[in-house]
Amino acid sequence: MLAGCSSGGGESERAAAPAAPGTPESTAQEGTQQTGALAAELLQGMSVREKVGQLFMPTVRDAVDGKRIAKKYRVGGFIYFPGNLSSPQETAKLSNALQASSRVPLLLGVDEETGLVTRAKFATDFPGAMALAATGDAALARAAAAATGAELRAAGVNLNFAPVADVNVNPDNPVIGVRSFGADPALAGRMVTASVEGYRAAGVAAVAKHFPGHGDTNVDSHTGLPVIKSSRQKWEEVHAPPFQAAITAGVDAIMTGHLVVPALDSSRKPATMSEQVLTGLLRGRLGFQGVIVTDSLSMAGAKVPGGAPEAAVRAVLAGADLLLMPPDLAAAHAKVLKAVESGRIPAARLDDAVTRILRLKENRGLFTDDGADPATAAQAVSAANRQTAQQVATNAVTVVGNRDAALPLKGPVHVEGPERERVAAALRKEGVRTSGEQAAKTRVVVVTSAGSATRDRLKDLASGNRKVVYVAIASPYALRYGGPAHASVATYSGSAASLRGLARVLTGRTPPKGRLPVSLPDGAPLGSGVTDPL
Repeated sequence: MLAGCSSGGGESERAAAPAAPGTPESTAQEGTQQTGALAAELLQGMSVREKVGQLFMPTVRDAVDGKRIAKKYRVGGFIYFPGNLSSPQETAKLSNALQASSRVPLLLGVDEETGLVTRAKFATDFPGAMALAATGDAALARAAAAATGAELRAAGVNLNFAPVADVNVNPDNPVIGVRSFGADPALAGRMVTASVEGYRAAGVAAVAKHFPGHGDTNVDSHTGLPVIKSSRQKWEEVHAPPFQAAITAGVDAIMTGHLVVPALDSSRKPATMSEQVLTGLLRGRLGFQGVIVTDSLSMAGAKVPGGAPEAAVRAVLAGADLLLMPPDLAAAHAKVLKAVESGRIPAARLDDAVTRILRLKENRGLFTDDGADPATAAQAVSAANRQTAQQVATNAVTVVGNRDAALPLKGPVHVEGPERERVAAALRKEGVRTSGEQAAKTRVVVVTSAGSATRDRLKDLASGNRKVVYVAIASPYALRYGGPAHASVATYSGSAASLRGLARVLTGRTPPKGRLPVSLPDGAPLGSGVTDPL
């Protein structure tokens, strides 16, 4: 079922929905092609205050807090964080309680990118986007999104702030990195398309982020305002294609990035508050007709003179429809309401934004949803999903070079570096004898990345008569330090499934299949990877 829109409870009856919209799957396939008849009808019956409320998507502590907010502000939805997602059952109960408190169905969203950014404690532990890209298998990306989406949907979550559509071309990017599908726009576009399709198959709205592209920055927009100096041509060729792919795939929403791209807007406004970027490029140039949602308005990159309430107004004027996580909901709501009443925000701009939000809810079947079932919510977290996660993790493992037949491993093997105990345990499960002896007394050494200091350690180890295998856990960019090693390997993730996949590849039980979805500084190019049996 889609997220709970219980017919019972709440303060008033919900508007009747159009008859028989079909199964969740058929509704999803219709995507943004529905007429929006119910959205138009609802809009006509809304007060200005109710319309303004639909623009906001704040955080929520619990059901009591959420009911209060829904009653007072008529918000468009809530974003969940780990405190709301302790178990499928409890999340389903919370979702149902919140939906019952609102006359208009709520968007209940979460940042469940998988990999580095996860919120749902109960969800299957999938490796993230860059691991999926390393497999090169769009079908796996689709399956991973469908599995994650099904787990969220069973708990009443109907929107996921994923996939990341940023093309990570800066190895020192402090905020995107492995959250991205990599540095190849075409590969990223295929993976974004597959992910959107997977979430839709599960009945969950997908959100591509962070427009116009956060992949070429060395500043984290959570803590500052990035300025991206890319040319307009580079944006067209590198950063735009995955967003265009998402739009072509019928993505429900696109999230803005709090970043400045002077080549796209010479006024140097943050994209979230730039009409040239949101209305001119995203709506006009790329033709997106879905919901534009801001990144969190609590982030440093969203700061403007006048504070967060003013930022909310500027975002709506620029073309944003949904305002995420205002630090002070009351102040932001009052500011936007005043801007509408004074004419600063035209009534037509407000109606346009609210219509898009309501249409998204209609397209995803929220007006006909019966609610989540707490008794069966946990069943969506299945052994089949864990098996898919293991397939992704194993197929992602990328071997970059294998000099002097360092692989497959032949014990005894000494393991050192971060996560050494977990790596050693995974190797033992695959039948490799690990040694507690010092590296100097062992013929084969596996070293996990500890940053730039690793290079000197690898050089020392390789100078002796031993085989040295270097493993970059999490970020493949750490492979830049692996030059002295006989073999270098990337996992893109430190999850249990990724380490299990690593052990299978290192021992030769599974042939390596992964290829680098990024280029390494002064190292291996995009697409590198040994894919022959070891």
